[in-house]
Amino acid sequence: MAITAQQVNDLRKKTGIGMMECKKALVEANGDADEAIKILREKGLAVAAKKADRVAAEGVVDVMKSEDGLTTAVLEVNSETDFVAKNATFKAFVRDILATIIKNKPATLEALLECTIEGGELTVEQARKDKVFSIGENITIRRFQIIEGT
Repeated sequence: MAITAQQVNDLRKKTGIGMMECKKALVEANGDADEAIKILREKGLAVAAKKADRVAAEGVVDVMKSEDGLTTAVLEVNSETDFVAKNATFKAFVRDILATIIKNKPATLEALLECTIEGGELTVEQARKDKVFSIGENITIRRFQIIEGT
C-alpha cells in the first residue's frame, strides 16, 4: 500500500513525532493510522527505556490553582536541556499534569503516575514516555506538592 504525504502529515499532527518515524509506522501498519499510533507508542517505550539513565537536570517548576481557588498544585518536571523546558509542547504537558494533580489529589508520586492525565486517556507515566519519544530527551517528574486552603 502506498502511503501518502497527507497520511504522514496527519499522523505527525496527532502524535508530534517526526515525519520519518510516522512514515515508517504507517508502512508497518499498512496505512492504518490507529495501528501506526500503537506501533509508535511501542517504539516510544523502548526509546524511553534507553533514555531513562540520562540525567534530566533542567526543567520547570510550575503552579496551578483550582477554579474555586482552594487547591494549589506545585510541580517540578525535569528535562535534559533548557531548550526542551522552554518548548510549548513540554509546557502544555506540565500544565496537563498540574490539572491532573488538582483533579485527583494523589498522595504520592507513584499514585500520580498511575492517574489518567487530564484531557487524555493515557496514564501520566504513559504520557511521559510518549513525550520522551516525541521530544527525544529524558523527562522526569521529580516532585509535587498540593496546598489546600487560601
